[in-house]
Amino acid sequence: MQFSSPLCGGRLVRRYKRFLADVIHQGHLLTLHCPNTGRMTGCAGPDWPVYFSTSDNPGRKYAHTWELTENPEGQLICVNTARANQLVAEALAQGRIPELSGYSRIRAEVRYGDEGSRIDFLLGGGAAADCYVEVKSVTLLERDGQGYFPDTVSERAQKHVRELIACARAGQRAVMLFCVLHTGIERVSPARHLDPAYGRLIDEALAAGVECLAWRARIGTEGMQLIRALPFIP
Repeated sequence: MQFSSPLCGGRLVRRYKRFLADVIHQGHLLTLHCPNTGRMTGCAGPDWPVYFSTSDNPGRKYAHTWELTENPEGQLICVNTARANQLVAEALAQGRIPELSGYSRIRAEVRYGDEGSRIDFLLGGGAAADCYVEVKSVTLLERDGQGYFPDTVSERAQKHVRELIACARAGQRAVMLFCVLHTGIERVSPARHLDPAYGRLIDEALAAGVECLAWRARIGTEGMQLIRALPFIP
């Protein structure tokens, strides 16, 4: 996935109102759209380098979108959560995730489940049953390469696990794909210390046959790409 043009850089002043961030760019204060509704723990330190894209849509109130952060260790983090699905869609279309290859049909945002959800990707046309793929963006790094999801209590994330459990118990293939958007993360686990209910649901999901995969992206100011699998440690 390539950005439409190389990202511009600045220094973070503050993030506020969930969807806005102020940065210093070439000596001027610039307000960016922040496409991340989460806590962004470890992704937004004062004066950290940030990188943003610019839209040519004249109807946008804020033309610039916060895409990446660079932490003091020089690690890059993609804070635009929409990029996770774009990266996975590209990888699926190119057959670069071996565990999810062999399907001729890829559908996105398909309604399913008893709780009114939309599955990120529904794969079909393969020799086996259809495959339901839920994508989660992982950016929380706590220590020694250990990444976690979620970064706070998330009832929405819990709901998605329950929906996948129901799929698996109904005989469908169900996959939780953790898209790692932090270059410092080397393995992924459920954040039981932050959301114990989510951790218990992951245990239940694995017992029901839900597959948990983790793949990390190469991240740069010109583009990103899913490049390799990481261990998922329950």
